[in-house]
Amino acid sequence: MNAHATSPSVHGAEDSPLGRPVAYRDTYAPELLFPIERRLKRAELGVDPAAPPFVGADLWNAYELSWLNLRGKPVVALARFTVPADSPRLIESKSLKLYLNAFNQSRYPDADAVRALIEKDLSAAAGAPVGVAVEPLGNAPTRVFGVPQGVCIDDLDVEIDAYQPRPDLLHCLPEGGEVGETLYSHLLKSNCLVTGQPDWGMLVVRYRGAPIDRAGLLRYVVSFRGHDEFHEQCVERVFCDLMARCNPRGLLVWARYTRRGGLDINPWRATPGETPPANTMEIRQ
Repeated sequence: MNAHATSPSVHGAEDSPLGRPVAYRDTYAPELLFPIERRLKRAELGVDPAAPPFVGADLWNAYELSWLNLRGKPVVALARFTVPADSPRLIESKSLKLYLNAFNQSRYPDADAVRALIEKDLSAAAGAPVGVAVEPLGNAPTRVFGVPQGVCIDDLDVEIDAYQPRPDLLHCLPEGGEVGETLYSHLLKSNCLVTGQPDWGMLVVRYRGAPIDRAGLLRYVVSFRGHDEFHEQCVERVFCDLMARCNPRGLLVWARYTRRGGLDINPWRATPGETPPANTMEIRQ
């Protein structure tokens, strides 16, 4: 455990199915969902749960959703979930995978019935309305791949020796007026808070303010390489560190993590008024 992660007794996932053998269910089982209080990790960052300094959402894409129609024939679909950042709870990813697989042998009249049921269950788990879209593959849904409209900082020739979060690596350049730019890196890697399994992703920083030193930002992104935290919590840490160290007038932090268990999680946090990111897939997703 590193200096920025809490002890296993206080992060909220102690009783989750993560890291434990679990029997798969194949009929509807909403009790499989495991919510985790956001306030526990936000307290580490000094975030007031009643007035967080950001808005945002956790964008989930699900690729392994299936159920039976009323005649017993399987339907296969993609799904998207939008969990608001102001919900009191996030949903642990393995529990969501188990929950979705429990639809496999359950019968429903159509995709909208499945969507409504998932929306009800996820909203109850998160403690706030969760947006849900379900698209059967028979409707030929499409996904959009792309890269951010900005500058990739990965080719900067920097020396790196920090692999735990180092906010002190972040700073603004002394010269130059206010800029508005988007910087991104494919070198984000963190680890699951419970299992220690690696999580890979792309980090995007869009801001308005004094120019952020790009070499320092790259070193900071890589410093998460040995850090144990959930995706959502990593993004909130980055947001808070950038606000504290660089004080931009506007800020959006967005991570697109590669999928695990048929799910990818893409949290974004921003100062109020910033344009939300589009759900554009990173090439590794």
